[in-house]
Amino acid sequence: MSLQNFASDDIRQRELGAFLRSRRERLDPADVGLTSGPRRRTPGLRREEVAMVAGVGTTWYTWLEQGRDVRPSNEVLAALGDALKLNAAEKRHLFILAGRQAPNPRPQTPEQVDAPLRHTLASLATQPAYVMGRRWDVLAWNPAAQAIFGDYGLLEGDRRNSMHLIFTDGAHRDLLVDWEELARAALGLFRADSAKYIGDPDFERLIALLTAASPEFRAWWPQRDVLRRLSGIKKIRHPIAGAMAFEHMSFSIDDGSDMRLIVYTPLAEEDSIAKMAGLLREGAGAARRSATSAKKQRTVEAANVRHRRVAHERDRSRS
Repeated sequence: MSLQNFASDDIRQRELGAFLRSRRERLDPADVGLTSGPRRRTPGLRREEVAMVAGVGTTWYTWLEQGRDVRPSNEVLAALGDALKLNAAEKRHLFILAGRQAPNPRPQTPEQVDAPLRHTLASLATQPAYVMGRRWDVLAWNPAAQAIFGDYGLLEGDRRNSMHLIFTDGAHRDLLVDWEELARAALGLFRADSAKYIGDPDFERLIALLTAASPEFRAWWPQRDVLRRLSGIKKIRHPIAGAMAFEHMSFSIDDGSDMRLIVYTPLAEEDSIAKMAGLLREGAGAARRSATSAKKQRTVEAANVRHRRVAHERDRSRS
């Protein structure tokens, strides 16, 4: 081990000890189901109390707080996190300081796109963009994305999944000029992302579905190719606008959710900027026409209701 690495490990161990001590000192015995006992000279829990609640030795825990060269396992770190009542961010920080990969428990609640991220989507007026979940489900999108890729709102369940669209949706496949290259790259990226969720029932069900539905997925998935996420140029064959080119980027949402914001920026190539503007104008016009038509329909329906009510009252007065 180099002197630099030794110094880095020493700093990390001391910071780990200081972090544990700071979390211990903010707790009262009642917080962990213990009685306070006699008056305490220092705030928080005692080291032996943390050790007892976590199920570890007091001497070993003391060494850990002192920054000595002890190597806690994932199980011990998880027990300490629970004993010290750490939240998700604090547990992740604990594992990082200990030089361990933080566990990634299966989320218990559905993925949600919060208002600030939806505002960001809406602000990307001329750039198709959508939010992709941990399993590559499309969770939210803007009008520009709908103009290029279609209305995701018409898709339900697994059909609103990027991998499902790429490998099983003929219309989506026709959009992608370099389909095989893009599909192979997407599969490699998806495998890298799904490694955190091996054994997750939702992932396993999607993989089984794609294996059954797509010959290409069935042939390529066992090859176990893995890619890192890259930006690049994506060429589109749009059914109305024709050939278009976009630069695409993927941005991680830094909230521990594994969601990503995918943004496509139209390029001057293939006159894509002007074509994108035209599609958005057409979409806005169609939306206005649809709203006007719906309003007229509601007006007609309301008039019909009034007419039936008047006729009913007239018939009652005659009888």
